[in-house]
Parts: sequence; C-alpha cells; structure tokens
Amino acid sequence: MEERAFDRSGQHASVIGLGTWQLGADWGDVDDTEALAVLEAAAEAGVTFFDTADVYGDGRSEQTIATFLRSRPELDITVATKMGRRAEQLPENYVLDNFRAWNDRSRRNLGTDVLDLVQLHCPPTPVYSSDEVFDALDTLVAEERIKAYGVSVETCAEALTALARPNVASVQIILNPFRMKPLAEVLPAARKAGVGIIARVPLASGLLSGKYTEDTVFAADDHRSFNRHGEAFDQGETFSGVDYATGVEAAAEFAALAPEGYTPAQLALGWIVRQPGVTTVIPGARSPEQARANAATAALPDLSDATLDAITELYERRIKAQVEGRW
Repeated sequence: MEERAFDRSGQHASVIGLGTWQLGADWGDVDDTEALAVLEAAAEAGVTFFDTADVYGDGRSEQTIATFLRSRPELDITVATKMGRRAEQLPENYVLDNFRAWNDRSRRNLGTDVLDLVQLHCPPTPVYSSDEVFDALDTLVAEERIKAYGVSVETCAEALTALARPNVASVQIILNPFRMKPLAEVLPAARKAGVGIIARVPLASGLLSGKYTEDTVFAADDHRSFNRHGEAFDQGETFSGVDYATGVEAAAEFAALAPEGYTPAQLALGWIVRQPGVTTVIPGARSPEQARANAATAALPDLSDATLDAITELYERRIKAQVEGRW
C-alpha cells in the first residue's frame, strides 16, 4: 500500500490507516478475539498506521494493540495515541506533570518506552494558543518519552492555530464527503507547513457506508445512540454533526454515486485520500472483513471528475449549511 510521510517527524503512514476507538468502547461490544483479528487483517492488508487514545475503553484499545504487536514483532507499525480526555476539560490541566503521567500510562498500556506519536485529544480551544503547552510537549520529546506530537481538533480554526507551532507533526481533523470545510484552508496550510493530516470520522460514523435507515437501532452504549446531540462530547464526532434523518437521505444519494467496483464506504475513503495534503485516513473496523475492504480502497481506480463533482454538489445541497458554521 502507498505510504505517505509526516515531513516534520520523518515518520510514515499507510494511506489507509486503522482507527481503533471501536476496539475500546462506545461502538457496542467487540470481544478481544475479534479485536485482535481486526488488527491482524489490517496489517496483512498493508496498514502501517494505528490510531488510538488513552480513553478508548479506559486503555483497552492501547492494550489490545500492544498484545497484537508483541505477537508480530516484525511489523513496522506507527502507533498514534492521544491524551487529555482523562481529566476535566480545563486549560489548566494541560501541564507538563499531567502530560508525563498520561504518557507513562500509555507507555505501560502499549508496552513501549517511547511513544511514536502523541496527540492532544481535542482539548479546550485556549490550549492551542498556550506557549507553555507546546513547551511541555517539546520537553516530552527531549526526555525521549515521545518521538513526536500532534493535535486532534474539532474546528478548522483550532487546526490553523496549531499549524503555526513549529514542532507540530500532525493535525487530526474530521474530513469526509459530509465535512468538506478543511479543504479550503486547513489542508493547503498543512501542505505548506509540512504537517501531516490524519483524516478521522471518514464514514461519518457509518452513515457513508449506506447501510443505515431511519429505523436502524444502535446499542445503548454506542455513541450513535447517546451522543447524537453532543450529550457526552462534541456533536461533530457523531455522524459528523449532521442530523440523522438528513444524513440517511443524503447517504442514499451518495451511495448511488459509487462507480463500478466501489462500495459506498470505499467511495468515501477514496475521495478523502485523493485530497491534496491528506497523509492518512483512519476508518474503524469491527470485523476483519471491514478492515480488508477499507484497505482495498488504496488499490482502486481513480475517481472520475464527474463523480467528484457530484459528491461536491451533494454536499453543498444537503449538508454544508448544517456543519460549516460550527466546525
């Protein structure tokens, strides 16, 4: 599979990565055997970038990745984790002592002395403007606790603020055919700065797979049930912030645009990886079959201009007004 570089850190990622939130929590139950099978399938399909966080299953996702990598020491996989969401979301909690403690926990969970890439996990907006925060992150690199650091953001404005920091290696942001705003400023600025873009929520929490209807019922412990209106965390993390009824209708239109040989999910992933400036996209997978299908997107033919234009038209007609003013 094609690999792309994080220019500032010298690290690499397969263009299709693997998001592992679902292996920890908030997507219904995934047992340990199935979780390890997902990681195996992704790696066998050429995925070399796993994204996780210390709060996914209270560390379960990190621990599962560690178990898998111990069994496959020959693999060259970059593991990106995140920190910050284990504490109350106050800017004053983003300090060096807390960073060290959070990193130490992730190092234990992942079974490593040095973390590959640590991202601030959608912290309060003022954090991105704090010199002390980025000085502390530089200290973690100097102490060889982490190789590099980045940020995960909710808004384009937060991304642009972070991009001005000289040692930020990556920006993780929601980007998909139902969330196109980052194309205008964030991706061009990242390319100019040499900062990698990690595209998350690529299927709009599954909407873009075309599998859901207005009657679909999600488990009570699935964020698609309990966070539709931002009850637990930012609403944009669930269905990209699109209201469910609109999303289902628009997703049906989107699915009809898939060319021969593409599934709707692969169309969404293919659209993302073809955006200039994207380093990797991190779809989740609840089964080995999903992991393999996601990875297979990298080998599909290019999308036609007509298909790309139709995707843009759909976004502008059905989705743009709901999401661009907020994120």
